[in-house]
Amino acid sequence: MPPKIVIICGPTATGKTRLGVALAKKLNGEVISADSMQIYRHMAIGTARPSEEEMEGVPHHMMAVADPWENYSVARYVEEASACVDDVLARGKVPLLVGGTGLYIDALCAGRTFSAFRPESGHRERLRKIAARGGLPDLWRDLRRIDPEAAEKLHPNDEKRIIRALEVWYETGETITEHNRKTQAIPPRYEALTITLTYRDRQALYDRIDQRVDGMMAQGLAREVRELLAMGVPREATAMQAIGYKELADAVANNGDLAAAAETVKLRSRQYAKRQLSWFRRNPEAHWIFLENNPDFPAVVQDSTNFLREKGLP
Repeated sequence: MPPKIVIICGPTATGKTRLGVALAKKLNGEVISADSMQIYRHMAIGTARPSEEEMEGVPHHMMAVADPWENYSVARYVEEASACVDDVLARGKVPLLVGGTGLYIDALCAGRTFSAFRPESGHRERLRKIAARGGLPDLWRDLRRIDPEAAEKLHPNDEKRIIRALEVWYETGETITEHNRKTQAIPPRYEALTITLTYRDRQALYDRIDQRVDGMMAQGLAREVRELLAMGVPREATAMQAIGYKELADAVANNGDLAAAAETVKLRSRQYAKRQLSWFRRNPEAHWIFLENNPDFPAVVQDSTNFLREKGLP
């Protein structure tokens, strides 16, 4: 049987960090972040990375492990986060994977492999140049000929995924569809005991998101964005595409209205929360906890503890 790990997921601003810390203290566990933006250094405010005080002495992993100008990937996350999980297990403790990036969570639990990107091959750069010259429709047609199943799942303007699918083909001689089919057939690396948090009232969730954005602005999100730009982090870098950073970077660079940018951040955060909920609903094994407008946190902890005990954790 694969080893058990605890997953605490859900949309943004639902208290995942707080619950993760509380359960880690009860279970003799350690937290591994599953947030695709908390992995970057110098981005504490906009990613809501927990402070030392909020961690309450519980070890946290996979936070601030990459520079913001790096193009961090899910493949790298699986490699590095699984090493953390295995180390926690080897020391007799319980790993708690906490965050809202569903792709990272699913890939880690499955132990999914990814065809490695080899910069020296030149395929990605060649394909990007073709796309930049207006050749993206041709690339999509190439993909439709090589891997029609993958092409049908992609919008013809989805440059990043079209290039990735073609890159896999040119580097391995195997379509990305076949590669994914093989990896999905592999037994899962870990048994995921999943707790999903959300608010029972959708408007309460949106209100929490708005309050969080207001708090980030008060803490100095605009200053954090200015500092990243001053460090030379390109605006097109993956890190700067994160919600909050992209909108504020546009405003800062163009002397725009920061208040208006913050309202856009709120809107896009609410839209992202809807996408997160759609992703997490796909898991039929998840234990959902529906929070009231003023959540009873001790009750949430007890509910979570009861679920984990039923699943065999002490």
